Amino acid sequence: QVQLVESGGGLVQAGGSLRLSCAASGRTFKSYAMGWFRQAPGKEREFVAAISWSGGRTYYADSVKGRFTISRDNAKNTLYLQMNSLKPEDTAVYYCAADTTKHYSDYVPNEYDYWGQGTQVTVSS
Repeated sequence: QVQLVESGGGLVQAGGSLRLSCAASGRTFKSYAMGWFRQAPGKEREFVAAISWSGGRTYYADSVKGRFTISRDNAKNTLYLQMNSLKPEDTAVYYCAADTTKHYSDYVPNEYDYWGQGTQVTVSS
């Protein structure tokens, strides 16, 4: 079992920055892949970024590439998403997810077996 708790969401103006955190507990954090997804009202959940177990491999959706950075601190059992140059279209509930079956996963939501409860990010224009 893995428990994931996101934090760091909030209201920010366009062009601003936020850093999301995801605290993990349960299984050994450094052994599995992690990802961030988001869901805007009336839309399907979409992939944002993924990171391998060691942090050595990352993958981003085109819509956030160059603006968002995913990272992890295995000593603190925490996943991060640094979001810069935020746009109104980034407004969504952001979820962290764990794929405990692999060392690296990517953009397919069904590959992830544990999810956090989500944190709201709102970007005003």
